[in-house]
Amino acid sequence: MKLALGLCLAAVLAGPVRAQAADDALALLRRIYRATEKLSYTGTFVTQQGDRVESSRITRYAGPGGEIERIEVLDGTPREIVRTRDTIRCYLPERRTVKVERRLDPRAFPALLPETFADLLRNYAVSRGESARIAGYDCESVVLTPRDDLRYGYQLWADTASGMLLRARTFNARGETVEQFTFTQLAIGPVPRERLKPRHAARDWRIEYATVAPTRLEEQGWRLAEELPGFRKIAEVTRRIGEADAVNQVVYSDGMAALSVFIEPASRRAERIQPGLATLGAVNIYTRQLADHVVTVVGEVPAASVRRLGNTVEYRRPDR
Repeated sequence: MKLALGLCLAAVLAGPVRAQAADDALALLRRIYRATEKLSYTGTFVTQQGDRVESSRITRYAGPGGEIERIEVLDGTPREIVRTRDTIRCYLPERRTVKVERRLDPRAFPALLPETFADLLRNYAVSRGESARIAGYDCESVVLTPRDDLRYGYQLWADTASGMLLRARTFNARGETVEQFTFTQLAIGPVPRERLKPRHAARDWRIEYATVAPTRLEEQGWRLAEELPGFRKIAEVTRRIGEADAVNQVVYSDGMAALSVFIEPASRRAERIQPGLATLGAVNIYTRQLADHVVTVVGEVPAASVRRLGNTVEYRRPDR
């Protein structure tokens, strides 16, 4: 009788305990988001995508006049990225080129979390994970477990004191890490604006401006017969770099992961088109040819998701 009563009480109490745990995990997510928006810092982080490992140095200023980020890639081909809320400039010293484009996503680095969490909770179960010490900071973590097989899971570690995100791990359905970034050195605090200046003066460099304009693909004959469950369209634009042909792009997000559908003329592709799947860490790429165009789906989602979305793209010649 006592055992039965104990089991009954445990079942009654389990619901509120689980709800409190979920609320606690959600509160940590909100702290991480606020920190990525409001903190200034400098640091070095390492990104691992499959077998590829790359280290970068970041400086971020948040204050009067807006936010500015400067990221310098320390391995491989030299490049430097300066982000403001409105633009992205990518400096390529070996090519003496600066690529400039309007910024579609204003979220601060690391650009992982949404401004609202309604979509997130529909697509992921949120819980607290184990603690860790990272780059000299005591961290607590939160785990986002996908509710279906269309997306990856995530574990985020944040500084207990400030909420600053210090490590993010992306894992697949088997719990294997497919991508991860980790700060190896970090200093949180005021940053002089002069430290945001690019290393390269870029005098006499070629400047490539990428124009981005809203568009409606249906008016051009393109449509997606079905969208991925849990993902919503957040942008539909046409991109053009210099005199190159325009490339259409549709961006989707589920509140955590993002993926894009690109549509461009096949005749102007310089490299040989290779239909099928390609993978780099958590990023999967699916390519197919359709109506003398190349359809490419790129996203930090499982391979089956990019293939499924890519195969729904249809073309019907619009009536003139």
